[in-house]
Amino acid sequence: MPSDETLVTRSETLVACRDAALTFGRGAQAVVAVHGADLEIRAGDRLAVVGPSGSGKSSLLYLLAGLEQPTSGGVTWPASLGAYDIGLVFQGDSLIPALNVLENAALPLVLAGRTETEAQETARTALDRVGVADLAERLPEEISGGQAQRAAAARVLAQAPRLILADEPTGRLDHTTGARVLDALLTAADRTGAALVVTTHDPAIAARLTVQRSMRAGRLLAPEETS
Repeated sequence: MPSDETLVTRSETLVACRDAALTFGRGAQAVVAVHGADLEIRAGDRLAVVGPSGSGKSSLLYLLAGLEQPTSGGVTWPASLGAYDIGLVFQGDSLIPALNVLENAALPLVLAGRTETEAQETARTALDRVGVADLAERLPEEISGGQAQRAAAARVLAQAPRLILADEPTGRLDHTTGARVLDALLTAADRTGAALVVTTHDPAIAARLTVQRSMRAGRLLAPEETS
């Protein structure tokens, strides 16, 4: 796992989709979540995938993360990313109910072999970056959905992955808090040279990333397309 001081080569391709499609179900009940997407993410990229709910944005992130396998086409990771080189901020609830907020944020580091003390120190710093350090000892059931989303973002920040994938990370947050979370994600990516891919329906959030791509009805549009 890269440390805060580790830099990755900015020209390095981390993940590439080649005509990657994802279909759920079969026959008449089949739903195509992603239609033949072509996308390449390099170290240092800042990409916003913009589209309404149900447009396939989450499914695309799952393909990039390797959580879903394409039903046609392919997804490759030329940089040979390991399990802890990819961090995904889920849109829905993802905290482990039996662990408190600090333990949740520290978990990837503990699983990667860091000592509990070191993992929790790093996790506490990450929680502070997104404004929930004061909730460290609380269980997920004792915090709001927006606070849980920030804690999930902190878990990825603590991990310091080479590829950060954030699925609507500001969707449950007010404007000021959402901006703080995005600031933390951008700062973390800048620190390590990691790539950052954010899905959003908010044009103001998308505008803060270097490249914007629209997604409509499962289709990832080329940069020059508008509909």
